[in-house]
Amino acid sequence: MSMYSLSQFQSKNDRVLDDSELRRVAPSIFAESAYSGASSRYTFIPTSQVVAALRKEGWQPVKAAESRTRIEEKNGYQKHMIRFRHADSLANNAPLVLGDSHAEIVLVNGHDGSSSYQIHAGLYRLVCANGMVVADSTIEKVCTRHTGDIIGQVIEGTYSIIDAAPRAAEKVASWQALQLSAREREVFGAAALELKWEGETAPVDAARVVQPRRVADNQPNLWATFNTVQENLLRGGMRGRGATGKRTTTREVSGVSENVRLNKALWTLADEFAKLKRAA
Repeated sequence: MSMYSLSQFQSKNDRVLDDSELRRVAPSIFAESAYSGASSRYTFIPTSQVVAALRKEGWQPVKAAESRTRIEEKNGYQKHMIRFRHADSLANNAPLVLGDSHAEIVLVNGHDGSSSYQIHAGLYRLVCANGMVVADSTIEKVCTRHTGDIIGQVIEGTYSIIDAAPRAAEKVASWQALQLSAREREVFGAAALELKWEGETAPVDAARVVQPRRVADNQPNLWATFNTVQENLLRGGMRGRGATGKRTTTREVSGVSENVRLNKALWTLADEFAKLKRAA
């Protein structure tokens, strides 16, 4: 069994990451072979080649993450995640700037045989430097097996994701227009805590998880509430009490898979919450 802890580096001031920075935070991106335990049907195409191909298409890496594992032999091959933003978006050119956010693509892969190439739609919110992953119900992820023309399929999948980006923008606009009462915000927060702790006792309550970290999010609409909750749960740092009553501080979400899972679950929660609110 692997125990994962997320190591990540966020670019500052929209500065893209070069290979030396990517290698420092996620050396598995540059693996020179597949993990010895991978299937014989696994075609090895290093993520570094995909990164190079995406750069030629104008997509620049702005954040990287790598999971850690207790299995020593898997070090250097484990699952990793890279967020890309297009040069047009970095220059604040439409159509990749969606309101207060930038469209991104989120690439997930692993050279240990644990993951296909996955391309997810992402949003980067400027006001809080918050990276989100859009749920499949809004923009379906693209998965590419480690066979055939992997690089070509990833490039094609990237543009199919971006072509669908207006759907995410429509969601954002509709959530911004949807006003919530204080009680509704707490209901949303309570549901989010269930998604995070999955039946276990959460160390914080709903009132705490919907508490904004900045003035810009102190707005009673669904978009601001979603962002507040997403940031609080993903980044951690909230003080509370554990199941035994001992004081504790929540941790940043660890693990590439858990980061994507929780991001998408929260997006789906907001989408369903909006439907219920409109139907009421």
